[in-house]
Amino acid sequence: MNNFFLYILTMAGVTYLIRMLPLVLVKKKIKNKYVVSFLHYLPYAVLSVMTVPAVFFATDNVISAVVGFAVALFLAYFGKGLMTVALSSCIGVLIVELIIKYLF
Repeated sequence: MNNFFLYILTMAGVTYLIRMLPLVLVKKKIKNKYVVSFLHYLPYAVLSVMTVPAVFFATDNVISAVVGFAVALFLAYFGKGLMTVALSSCIGVLIVELIIKYLF
């Protein structure tokens, strides 16, 4: 039980350091356009790296996951809203799953 609290304390310390160090070490406004651009796109890159692989293992079949992903990309590219994209990709996955289930 003592190890549990040690692990929690270690995780809290590491998380705090990651968030606190940039605030302490960087005192002035960042003027380098490359660093600013990197920091601007970093959250999107991290989110997509965490989300996209999970999409392909969220269904019973990889084919239905690819169809849902393709539908989402297509609709998002043309500027549709989040609800439209999410529901359409779910419907695409459902249709493909039903086709696979009843035809194969």
